[in-house]
Amino acid sequence: MKRIFIAIKITGNALLRKMISDLKGELRESSIKWTDPDNLHLTLSFLGDTEENIIPAISSMLDEKCNGSGNFDFFLSGLGVFKHIKDPKVIWAGIDKPEKLNTLQKKIMRGLSETGIETEDRQFSPHLTLGRIRHLSDREKLKVLLLKYHTSEIQDVKVDEVILYESILHREGAEYKGISIHKL
Repeated sequence: MKRIFIAIKITGNALLRKMISDLKGELRESSIKWTDPDNLHLTLSFLGDTEENIIPAISSMLDEKCNGSGNFDFFLSGLGVFKHIKDPKVIWAGIDKPEKLNTLQKKIMRGLSETGIETEDRQFSPHLTLGRIRHLSDREKLKVLLLKYHTSEIQDVKVDEVILYESILHREGAEYKGISIHKL
């Protein structure tokens, strides 16, 4: 079994790295598992524990669905939280102009279904996870940061490939290892 997911790798620019550093500094008293800036990615589908003999079929399907889709851009813009500010669990950067991203994700989800792969049954909400909150010491500090970056245009992301990743869990955090790359 391998724990796998399908994603777009994101290389953070200076502004994104500065914003992450600012968040870490201001929220240092809280218990937050921050995403390593070198591991930033936008998940299109999390498949979880998957039999290794199925992975070649998933890779083949990704070749078919991605090939010829065409390169596109989207913007990282704004900052928010999942669940709610009263009970925040995830700090994220938002996605602006996600139309082509949504289309690609739907093609991949259809392909997974056609391949007989069960997926999570929830609506796709494109975002870039920056941190997972275990315990928040100061909700007001988080509110101030959310307001500060709420409308910030962070960076343009050029998409020309999708990656099938393996997620290897370690005590220090997850290691993401590319299994296959699928050009658009």
